[in-house]
Amino acid sequence: MSIKWKAAIAGAVVGALALSACGGSSSGSSSAGSDEINLVGFSILEQANKQVIADWNKTADGKDVAFKQSYGASGDQARGVIGGQKADVVHLSLEPDVQKLVDAKLVADDWKSTPTKGILTQSVVVMVVRTGNPKNIETWDDLTKPGVKIITPNPASSGSAKWNILAAYGHVLADGGSEADAAAYLTKFFGNVAALPGSGRDATTAFQGGNGDVLLSYENEAILARQSGADFDYVVPPETLLIQNPGAVTTDATPKAEKFLEYLTGTEAQTDYAEEGFRPLDDSIKVEVKGANDPSDPFPAPSKKLLTIDDDFGGWSEANTKFFDENDGIVTKIQKETGKES
Repeated sequence: MSIKWKAAIAGAVVGALALSACGGSSSGSSSAGSDEINLVGFSILEQANKQVIADWNKTADGKDVAFKQSYGASGDQARGVIGGQKADVVHLSLEPDVQKLVDAKLVADDWKSTPTKGILTQSVVVMVVRTGNPKNIETWDDLTKPGVKIITPNPASSGSAKWNILAAYGHVLADGGSEADAAAYLTKFFGNVAALPGSGRDATTAFQGGNGDVLLSYENEAILARQSGADFDYVVPPETLLIQNPGAVTTDATPKAEKFLEYLTGTEAQTDYAEEGFRPLDDSIKVEVKGANDPSDPFPAPSKKLLTIDDDFGGWSEANTKFFDENDGIVTKIQKETGKES
């Protein structure tokens, strides 16, 4: 399996599917049995996991296994598990949130020792715009034009926000700019931020409610919302960032949890995820995706560069501190300077 794709590689659900991700939401599985898995995920997984779980319940390993599910902003979910929320499988937005669980001795420190290095799903950062793209937003520089109002989640709670902001910063470096140039860009960027909702799901709900001109989002979130009837367009910018969502079993997980974790990276589950707008880990999986800009070619490569957290930011262990340290992070300081801390 590959967690990077080749040339052809390369979501709030509205109405009844909307949820408040700050505090999380819980739901049960339709299956019932003697085995039960407590699944804790980041906010935009809920809809996609319905089919994944239904298909796993049809397998020998998944037969008669029930699920208790909780979804919310990734950082909040990690803190909830540390605070005592029961979890057998965690599927979070970014590595530092899993690392918090490792530090708390709730996840083994070898959790990345899998064929996909602990990654369960992936996507890219896109720009969601009003139907017809009236502001003509095609590139990152368009976001800093006067009068453009940006919606993006708050990095204090949302993993989605961190991916978005690093994509914005990284595009400057990809175009040959310096780190000082990238920081100057982010200052202009935050000057145009109109709202910082608590999670990716909350951000999409806010945009769908009429706030802002452009929403930074996971590609799969945009596709899923369109599948559910949302009336907006989205743009894959020339430079964007590969989003890689990690997962692990907890140290006291039920034995079935390991089987479910393995299933999530297999062809069947990855096909289910792809149909909901996630870019499959296995680039041989080809599906038609309703809601994508081109359903027959749903996951196009960015025209200039696909950034990755490891190759362009030194990995999350370096990037999380450098950009998001609560006192000295580059982004934290810019948020304070621009008055956009929440």
